[in-house]
Amino acid sequence: MATEGGGKNRKYEIWGWSLFIVSAVFFVASTAISGDIPGLFGSLFFLAACIVFLVPYLRSAE
Repeated sequence: MATEGGGKNRKYEIWGWSLFIVSAVFFVASTAISGDIPGLFGSLFFLAACIVFLVPYLRSAE
């Protein structure tokens, strides 16, 4: 069902994914500093997944 303010929802979704990316960057830094190699790989995969989910939003804005 279409709702009014679809652009507003889209803006919130982009903000949400952006915050996930910031969280992932801190997660990468934390695991790198602690030397947790499995955690580092997991955090890098999490960061990559967040970026992949954000790409369609950025492409449709062009």
